[in-house]
Amino acid sequence: MEDYKYLFKVVLIGNAGVGKTCLVRRFTQGVFPPGQGATIGVDFMIKTVEVDGLKIKLQIWDTAGQERFRSITQSYYRSAHALILVYDVSSQPSFDCLPHWLREVEEYASPKVLRVLVGNKTDREDRDIPAAIGEEFSRANSMYFIETSAKECENVDKLFHEIARDLIQTARSNDGQTNDSQQPTLLDGNKQQTWIDSHCCRT
Repeated sequence: MEDYKYLFKVVLIGNAGVGKTCLVRRFTQGVFPPGQGATIGVDFMIKTVEVDGLKIKLQIWDTAGQERFRSITQSYYRSAHALILVYDVSSQPSFDCLPHWLREVEEYASPKVLRVLVGNKTDREDRDIPAAIGEEFSRANSMYFIETSAKECENVDKLFHEIARDLIQTARSNDGQTNDSQQPTLLDGNKQQTWIDSHCCRT
C-alpha cells in the first residue's frame, strides 16, 4: 500500500484544444503525445510527488472542453481542491472564453478552491495573448498565473508542485499545524506575489 500524507484532487478546465491532456500526460508520464485527440467526457491520472519532504498524491482530472460534455464535467468541480483554467496563448477565442469558465467555477466549485490560470503553448511562434494580458486577467480575478509549454516541458512540473505546496499549507492550516508565518497568502486582488518569475504570479 502506497504511503502518502495528503491526497488532493486537481481538475483542469478550458476550451477544447488548449492542451489540457498534454499538460497532464507531460507531468504524469513525461511524454508529449503528438496529435492528441479530444478528451471524451472526463479522464484522470494519478501521480505521487514529494514536496517539502512529504509524499503527496495528486488525482488529476482532465475534462473535455466541448459544450456537449459540459454537464458531465461540471459535476467534478465541487470536490476539487484546485482548478486549473487553461487557455492557448496562440488562440484568442480560448482566452475570450475565460469569463464563461469562471462563471461555471463560481456556480459549481467550492468558494475555497485554489484557482490557477495557465497560458499554455508558449512554444508557438504565433502568440496572440501577451503574458502581461494573462497576468492582468489573473490579478483581476484573484488567481495564480503561469505560462507553460507541454511540448517543451516548460514550467509543467513547477505548476503542479506549486499547487501541491499551496494545498499542503492550506491543509496544515486547517489541521492547526501551522503558525502565522506558514499561513498561505490569501488570494487578494490588491496583492501580487511571484511563484517563480514574471510569468508565474499569484494575487
